[in-house]
Amino acid sequence: MSFEPVYGPGSRALILGSWPSPKSWEEGFYYGHPRNRFWPLLARLCGCETPGTVEQKKALILNHGLALWDVLEHCTIEGAQDATIRDPVPVDVKRVLEASPIEAVFCNGAAAYTLYGRFLQPVSGIEAVKLPSTSPANAAWSPDRLAAAWGAALGPFLG
Repeated sequence: MSFEPVYGPGSRALILGSWPSPKSWEEGFYYGHPRNRFWPLLARLCGCETPGTVEQKKALILNHGLALWDVLEHCTIEGAQDATIRDPVPVDVKRVLEASPIEAVFCNGAAAYTLYGRFLQPVSGIEAVKLPSTSPANAAWSPDRLAAAWGAALGPFLG
């Protein structure tokens, strides 16, 4: 089972990953690897400090009009290597879409984008935007480049 989605009545943009990394499972929340740039990047875009606790991370998402989840509810995977995903089972995206006024979907990396297109876009009817992965494995993207790409896409939706 994936982590529970984070969403609320003010969530206008849904950010989707593919599947939690082993470090995220260990930490008990999304993007738990200390070298993943997701939380520092969102904090930068929202003009606030990088959250440290799960509650602070949830607040950052909800206070800025966002929602957060993964594309997959279950899968078989080796470590954190998205390329090894087998037996994918998608989440029930209608759960978030029926409870929040989601206007846009953003995928954190190519795997999430591909899986979204295959499983969730036919349900949501919303075309996703593929954003560069915040994973430390995506070292070709500096924090400044990530901020420029993510900021251009997410900017209009940040409350």
